[in-house]
Amino acid sequence: MSMRFADKVILVTGATSGMGRAVVERVAAEGAKVVLAARGEGAGNAFVAELHAAGRDVMFVPTDVTVDAEVRRLVQRTVDHYGRLDGAFNNVGAATAIGPVTAIDHDAWDAELALNLNSVFFGLKYQIPALQAAGGGAIVNNASNVGVTGAAGMSAYSAAKHGVVGLTRSAALDTAAAGVRINALVTGGVDTPLLRGAMGPNAAEAIRAAGAMHPVGRVGQSAEIAAFVAFLLSDEAAFITGAALAIDGGLTAA
Repeated sequence: MSMRFADKVILVTGATSGMGRAVVERVAAEGAKVVLAARGEGAGNAFVAELHAAGRDVMFVPTDVTVDAEVRRLVQRTVDHYGRLDGAFNNVGAATAIGPVTAIDHDAWDAELALNLNSVFFGLKYQIPALQAAGGGAIVNNASNVGVTGAAGMSAYSAAKHGVVGLTRSAALDTAAAGVRINALVTGGVDTPLLRGAMGPNAAEAIRAAGAMHPVGRVGQSAEIAAFVAFLLSDEAAFITGAALAIDGGLTAA
């Protein structure tokens, strides 16, 4: 494996499970110093211990990314500890307000946007100045196929993820001249603990059924997402910014 991220500092939110965990493992294996952010201290500390045992240079900062002050503290601790920030993967998100738009109450709507959209806004707000101070870098925001399409029963989640795509494009235009690249992932179904938990006791069967909806005939794997995120964070993607890039098994092409 290459060492594309030697001497680079990468921040990952939602870092202890699924796609976030896979990205941490990938960029750390390629030489990055990695700051892990998540709410669960037990899972965060356990993952860091595992990575330290493998010789990785990582740090865990417990963070609720829906809170402006906590995200500010996260980025500041990153810079204080490692002296710089070179890249970030804003990965936190989940669909929690399920049902027709007429059945979603105000609090559930606000919570959905806070988790899926405000968290990305807070990340960009504090990550961009840190990247600029380091001379430039890259940010990847995790959107979704429903960030570019609709989905029955997922109006709040789709609205938030459409917002992530729009926020990504606008912020990329704001920062392109300063050497900061910002892109969004348009992901299809990915086999993660979060997805399996949402699908209940028959998760394996449900995931096979979800895979059949994708033209390639399966859902994605977290390692596949991580490989793409690592590319976008690397200098190999220096000419890519402001894009909403599908890694979805052809789902949005159908």
